[in-house]
Amino acid sequence: MAKILQRYKNKIIIASGLLIGLAFVFPLMGIGKVADPLLVLATIIASVPIFYHAYQAIKLKLFSIELLVSIAVIGALIIGEYLESAVVTFLFLFGSFLESRTLAKTRASIQSLVDFAPEKATVIREDKEVIVRVEEVNQNDQIIVRAGGKVPVDGEVVQGEATINQATITGESMPVDKKSGDYVYSGTIVDIGFIKVKAEKVGEATAFAKIIELVEEAQDAKSKTERFLDRFAQYYTPGVMILSLIVYLIMHDVHLAITFLVIACPGALVIGAPVSNVAGIGNGAKNGVLMKGGDAIDRFSKVKTFVFDKTGTLTLGKPEVTKIINRSEIDENEWLAQIAGIENASEHHIGRSVVQEAKNRNLKFDEPKEIVEIIKGQGVRAILDEKRWLIGNRQLLKDAEVEFDEDTHLLAQEEESKGQTVIFVACEKNMMGLIMIADKIRPEARDVIEQLKRSGSKKMIMLTGDNERTALAVADQLGIDKVYAELMPNDKLDHIKQFQANGERVVMVGDGINDAPALALADTGVAMGMSGTDVAIETADVVLMADQLDQLFHAFRLAKQTVRNRIQNITIALVTVFILLFGVLNQTIHLASGMFIHELSVLVVILNGMRLIRFKKERSLK
Repeated sequence: MAKILQRYKNKIIIASGLLIGLAFVFPLMGIGKVADPLLVLATIIASVPIFYHAYQAIKLKLFSIELLVSIAVIGALIIGEYLESAVVTFLFLFGSFLESRTLAKTRASIQSLVDFAPEKATVIREDKEVIVRVEEVNQNDQIIVRAGGKVPVDGEVVQGEATINQATITGESMPVDKKSGDYVYSGTIVDIGFIKVKAEKVGEATAFAKIIELVEEAQDAKSKTERFLDRFAQYYTPGVMILSLIVYLIMHDVHLAITFLVIACPGALVIGAPVSNVAGIGNGAKNGVLMKGGDAIDRFSKVKTFVFDKTGTLTLGKPEVTKIINRSEIDENEWLAQIAGIENASEHHIGRSVVQEAKNRNLKFDEPKEIVEIIKGQGVRAILDEKRWLIGNRQLLKDAEVEFDEDTHLLAQEEESKGQTVIFVACEKNMMGLIMIADKIRPEARDVIEQLKRSGSKKMIMLTGDNERTALAVADQLGIDKVYAELMPNDKLDHIKQFQANGERVVMVGDGINDAPALALADTGVAMGMSGTDVAIETADVVLMADQLDQLFHAFRLAKQTVRNRIQNITIALVTVFILLFGVLNQTIHLASGMFIHELSVLVVILNGMRLIRFKKERSLK
């Protein structure tokens, strides 16, 4: 029944409107006797979907808006107010139609994402190119993507070069160049070139599928305001029915009581908060910012303290070896090849930079077959050829009682003061050398921090496992207020707990992998970029899909604007209901005109919420 009514809803509205129009025209033609029957017929036709939904609500023991309208329409028919019964039912259905159409537009961002999802893939099977459905692609399949085609999987480029538009993932339309060894994502488009991709994540495991799932869940997730309004509506509706009865008992006016009943419908109040949240989340998705529902938006809009991880967040997360100092009698390349093999077992940024340096020098190395132990926050300890190797920070060597001379110590301090990260390398008790690594600061980082400060944020804090001198050098360049360095993951949690104990609302911004516990503990967790997508999406409240920190400021402004828009909508709804009820009791507003104003307020609330779809990023301060 519900599907049938939905299918014919537009025709019901048109038929009801035409009958009401004829009821006005025929009296002008001297056929006034048919006016009332036409109005009654219009009321009956338009009442069918309203009465049906009221009945469904009663079965679920719910008090719906349709129930109020149904009671009012029946009352109007009983007292012979056929014009008002017809106009009320028509306006209610027409308002519902406009509401659904405008709400559909607020969900356009997620629909555009769904439409971007690739449906087919060109796979190499038995040395032949075969076109298959995306669902049939398997892990490790070789995929061919040519110019104009959509990448159907997440994976590594194994052959070819291409310029790829990643707007569906990052929100940025500027294309990027991809070559062999680079990673590509499902849903991105090859503008120019040709690539062969080895599928690593397929189907629902791809980043694009997870984005769609997250946005859909976020648009359905309710804020505290929405949950309150839902509960409020359950008490408000029966309350209005009781008040209408009191109005009748005091005034002895059935028409007035029925008018009061209809005009008090909380339509705009109920729709005001959801439309703001859906539009805000849609704007974020379009700009590469994923916010997990209304509650996440609420919390994000109220934060005053921003806590940043350093590597991969304030810096690009692509450290490079800048200098190597040999403190041993062994050739530098010989021990570098040894530790590159050890670091190859690590996924840490620092470890990857050491491996890359060895590759740049064309050094041959193999992963050790013996014990490799990763010490969180300190480095790597390994047994290779029955010798113990230590690769990490001072604390790692200190715990192992490795000594190094004053010159080495001073040299390390000097490099750290320049913003370099110094890696100490030891074999057994012997100092082998120092590796200087630098990670470039994100070009937009200082600008973003300035914008956050100007927007009312009180504190900018860095929590990092890096050494204090390097951290202070970076903080000084960016305008960070406070630095806590050389921290273990648990230390970061302790600091966030302390900030919260002091009454501060904290947002933690990290790369979504090592910082996952801190992201979960903070009032709002913000994960940077596509690295560690699974962890980021599961842990963070907000995910910045591009490796661009300026998305953080847009997300913060968008959260504040969404909450502000929601308050505006609720205010509009409450003021409208108050004015209408005052007019009804003052007998200056009648049923049809009141219903028209009521439906108009619903439309105003929806259109106000839709303004968030066009909310744009603020230009750089530069």
